[in-house]
Formats: sequence, structure tokens, C-alpha cells
Amino acid sequence: MSDTNTFINKFEFRTIKESETEQAINIEHTCFPPHEACSPENMTSRIRKAQDCFLVAIDKETGKLAGFLNGIATDETEFKDEFFTDAGNHKEDGANIMICGLDVLPDYQMKGLARELVRRYQIRERERGRKSLVLTCLDNKVPMYKKFGFADKGISGSVWAGEEWHEMVCEL
Repeated sequence: MSDTNTFINKFEFRTIKESETEQAINIEHTCFPPHEACSPENMTSRIRKAQDCFLVAIDKETGKLAGFLNGIATDETEFKDEFFTDAGNHKEDGANIMICGLDVLPDYQMKGLARELVRRYQIRERERGRKSLVLTCLDNKVPMYKKFGFADKGISGSVWAGEEWHEMVCEL
């Protein structure tokens, strides 16, 4: 068994629980600069309204979140900034998932956890009948997302946090 597989076996993967909201907020604010991070209010709302669109990695040893992937379902095909701030855009049976964040705590980074979260999310959402996953990322993250099976569609219309984002799409 490879080192990556041994590492991944240390985690339980499942949907987030509302009782883990504070952990998710803290991880978000650890992983993203303040101007990019989801506000505590928006994260709380997203967990309440789109809980089924969260996939968490729980460290079996500590029982705590090590990372998570989250988004909202919609029939839209292009990312809009409102997806970050208004969980009311979530449509349970939406054809596509707009990924709002991939968060992995620093102690768990560069070991394959982000890749595994994305892989499992892709499988789960394909099985749910979704058509695609859409996300935005900064230029330096484009190669990583390409390795995860996303195609770069160019510069996004998103102006979140005053940054220039690439829109990435993974057809399921």
C-alpha cells in the first residue's frame, strides 16, 4: 500500500454535520486570506441550506475536520459571486455544483487529501446525476485543478475579493 493510501485511510469521508459548523468556519479562515474567506454567517447559512453539498474529511485519530469541499447545486453553468454569499441560490436537484471552497488544514496539505476530497466528490455528484462541477481559482492553482480533471475556461466573470479568477469546469 502506498504512503498516500495509508494516509488517506486515516480519514472518514462524509457529509458535514451542523454541529461541525464552527470547525468549518475556523478551517475556512485558516485556509483563505480574510478578504477571500467565506464569512461565518455565510458558511453557517450554506451548511444549513446546502449541507448535502459538503464533503468532509474527519481525522479518525482526533475526530476533527481536517478539510472539506463544499458548494451549492444549481442549474446555472457559470460561476457568479452570489454563490459565495447567498445559499438561497442552492437548488437541491440542480444539474451542476458550484464549488465554493476546497479547504485543507496546513498539517494535512501536500499529502493527497485535497485530491481525495475532489475525487470522492466527483464520484458522489456523478452518482447523484450532476452534469458538472464549476469553481474559480487563482492562477497559481490552475495546474492543481487540471490534475484533478478540471478544464480551464479562462478568466471568470467573478470579481470576488477584487481578484482575477480562472473558471474551471469538470464535466461529470
